[in-house]
Amino acid sequence: MQKVALRGGGFTFKQFFVAHDRCAMKVGTDAILLGAWAPVSRADSILDIGCGTGLLAMMLAQRTSDTIPVDAVELDTAAMQQARENVLGSPWGARIVVHEADILHWIPPEGRRYSLIVSNPPYYEKGVACASQAREQARYTTTLSYPALLRCAQQRITANGLFCVVLPLQTADTFIAQAIQLGWHLRQRTDVAETELRPPHRTLLALSLQEGRLVDTRLVIRGPDKHYSAAFCQLTGDFYLSM
Repeated sequence: MQKVALRGGGFTFKQFFVAHDRCAMKVGTDAILLGAWAPVSRADSILDIGCGTGLLAMMLAQRTSDTIPVDAVELDTAAMQQARENVLGSPWGARIVVHEADILHWIPPEGRRYSLIVSNPPYYEKGVACASQAREQARYTTTLSYPALLRCAQQRITANGLFCVVLPLQTADTFIAQAIQLGWHLRQRTDVAETELRPPHRTLLALSLQEGRLVDTRLVIRGPDKHYSAAFCQLTGDFYLSM
């Protein structure tokens, strides 16, 4: 997929710029989808687990009131420093706080719990060695397994809060099964396909500790003419320069 405007090792969105030259994982469609899709209507506090460049934190800040605090936690020092620079250069530098910490041991400020938690987590089991430890941490679940991530969110979420993730379709069912075992309930699911004729390749999930009706939908990125679909434009149009 073509990204937003490229500039000096990063991407320019409508309201902010994201540098990513010092981050193991670059700006990509997965995070943009999650940041545009995560439900914010009832959010009064936000946590981004494994924030990388800070993209998700900034997207959610753009979509919410200036009174809503956003905490972003990142383990890798270089990524954390770049996220802080990105945030300080954005319109929301006063209310997004980037913390350098291991989420497994991080204690939220003032014992805060969050009504919206998001994560674009490591996807894959340990495989071929990566070029750097930072990329291995970002790519493989060895440092943050799905059960560990689910427990971290569980310890920090409000009673009626939502925990939202983006995952490859082939791992989503495993993640959901593990979540249910830990007491989560699936509340929203959107399977994402590149075109109508291709099978979904990503899944957006929203989990809650409260039971409720499941909203199950499908999103197609491109129409038959290879242009972005109306649904994709509506979802991401506040961010992409070309929309």
